Order: sequence, then structure tokens, then C-alpha cells
Amino acid sequence: MDGIKLLQKYLGSETELYQTVFAHSRSVADKALLLASIHPELKLDLTFLEEAALIHDIGVFLTDAPDIFCFGRFPYICHGYLGSEIMVREGYPKHALVCERHTGTGLSLFEIIDKQLPLPHREMKPMSMEEQLICFVDKFFSKTNLSQEMPVPVVRMKLSRYGSEGVARFDSWCDLFL
Repeated sequence: MDGIKLLQKYLGSETELYQTVFAHSRSVADKALLLASIHPELKLDLTFLEEAALIHDIGVFLTDAPDIFCFGRFPYICHGYLGSEIMVREGYPKHALVCERHTGTGLSLFEIIDKQLPLPHREMKPMSMEEQLICFVDKFFSKTNLSQEMPVPVVRMKLSRYGSEGVARFDSWCDLFL
């Protein structure tokens, strides 16, 4: 699977959106691969890890997020499941799960219903170690400030706006991956 070609197919190869998403995704992939190399005991699939990290945000072009050059009709929170649908159509159902499950620190069915989020009613929490690592690493990199990796305290503060469950999950990943 060629994640770069898939990003170019859906985002356009010469667009500001492609440049933004590729830079963000490359940062996520590089940090995920670095952390995987520090933890060989986790036996992570490095090829899948890089591929999935590169395409985890492929659905953003369908959302309304002008700050990152997205002018679609869906709310930004939908980009994960929309990207998942794209990856299933492309024949990559395992990669699709990473797209769907990386929002926040993952979303439970209860959270989706309780917060009335415009998402399909199903569990969207990362399950495999690769899904968890990509979701974790994604929190360190913004698409609006591409040159800077956020430190752990800043990530925790940003996550705290959405409740303690996400912070607890993030903290457990800090213990596991850092």
C-alpha cells in the first residue's frame, strides 16, 4: 500500500491541504516508528504502522476546516469515520480502523451517544497496539503548527477539555510507549 499516492489521490498532490496533511502524517509516522524501535517487546508491525500513520487523516478533505484548507460539508470530528470508509473502498480494512479510531484518544459508543456526536453509533476506540500508538502519537502534532511537537503537559491539558477518560487513556499510553 502506498500511503503517499492515496493521500495525493484524495487530497490532490499540489494542494496546501496535501502539504499540511502529509507533513503532519509524516511527523506522526516518524515518531511512531521511533517509539516502536524503543519497544521491540511490543512486536509492532512497522510496515503497517508507517502506512496507517500516513493515511490516518485521509478523510479530512470531506470536512469543513478552513484553517487547514478543508472545505467539505461534514464537521471535522467526522474525518475519522469518513477516512475509514475511503480505506475500506480502497481495499484496506485494517488501515480503515486506524482512521476511524484515532479521534481524541478514541471514542466510546457511550460518549458518541451521550455527547450527541455526529458519528455512527459504534465503538471507535483504538484496539490493536498499532492503532493505540498512532492515536497516541497523533496527539503530539497539530495540523495548524506543523513545525512543533507538543510536550506531554500541553497534550494532557488539551485532552482535559473533553473529560478525564481521555486523559487517563493518554497517561496509560505514556507509561506504555514513552
